[in-house]
Amino acid sequence: MTGKLYLIPTGLGDNAPLEILPISIKKVIESIDTYIVENEKAARKFIKSVSSSKSQGSLNLFSLNKFTDPLEIPSFLEECLAGNSVGLLSDAGCPGVADPGAEVVKIAHEQHIKVIPLVGPSSILLAMMSSGMNGQNFAFNGYLPIDKGERKSKIKQLEKRSFEESQSQLFIETPYRNNSILEDLCTHLHAETRICVACDLTLASEYIKTQTAKDWKHSKLDFHKRPAIFIIQKD
Repeated sequence: MTGKLYLIPTGLGDNAPLEILPISIKKVIESIDTYIVENEKAARKFIKSVSSSKSQGSLNLFSLNKFTDPLEIPSFLEECLAGNSVGLLSDAGCPGVADPGAEVVKIAHEQHIKVIPLVGPSSILLAMMSSGMNGQNFAFNGYLPIDKGERKSKIKQLEKRSFEESQSQLFIETPYRNNSILEDLCTHLHAETRICVACDLTLASEYIKTQTAKDWKHSKLDFHKRPAIFIIQKD
């Protein structure tokens, strides 16, 4: 019998995991010894925080990040083919969503391995839920270009798409560039286009605000190095 691939969400910050995650995740972690992870140190810390009694020595971890040879990835699922379940962990949030784990899930389907997604926080969905923007039609766009000219062009393009398709446009930025991206949005968007900034989601410092580009220009808030999701919508 083939083992299963469990997609195991993690927290979005330093909260105690079981304050955010359902207890069913603890049961899964206690039953699995092989994991595919972005960062081994962070994964071990997370597993220990969820199940302090689980032996760290029993863990078999495969690293999946920008340094991983794509040809190695299918071998990460050999335990499933041998009848044992495997866990896929993201560094933050849900595996496979804005996350390299999507490639593992693709291969699992190709190898007829059952994929089981577990409930947990997604910063993208939490931001969308709390933005007051169109949750019936939205798109996640990853990162905007770094080049100033290309970024301006992309912002204008997303605003046009939002208006023409009545579609909310979501994206992220490297946290140390949050303030500059918000400044660019206020500069290049129409004054009445709405912008949502949702940062530090699920943490004690959580901040979520939706207002027009015109109103954001008068805000003096500092989002430097705070994980954030940005959403725009032009009505």
